Amino acid sequence: VQLQACGGGLVQVGGSLRLSCAASGGTVSRYHMYWFRQAPGKERVFVSGINWRFDIASHADSVKGRFTISRDNAKNTVYLQMNSLKGEDTAVYYCAADRGWTTRPSSAHAMDYWGKGTLVTVSS
Repeated sequence: VQLQACGGGLVQVGGSLRLSCAASGGTVSRYHMYWFRQAPGKERVFVSGINWRFDIASHADSVKGRFTISRDNAKNTVYLQMNSLKGEDTAVYYCAADRGWTTRPSSAHAMDYWGKGTLVTVSS
């Protein structure tokens, strides 16, 4: 399975973006899907996750209430809707797929698949 994230770009503080992560080479309908991000000079951290079996979501405290994760199994795609963006949301965003569910995986948590990142820059 290959994951390709897209939708990043330059946005002003308070703006919105929607990231997409499309899977190819296999279905991810029975994988739990995650978004991570890595800001310049910092480690990669968990942002949001969605459980395929129970369709429940988990978010980091820093994005709770602003970001929404969703999935479209028919399109083999997961989304991250980001609203009320802040400067500290600037980072490269990565999607990942894993057969195991972890509510808030650490940066060291092994994932079955990782996608290449997409850069989000929030300017003031």
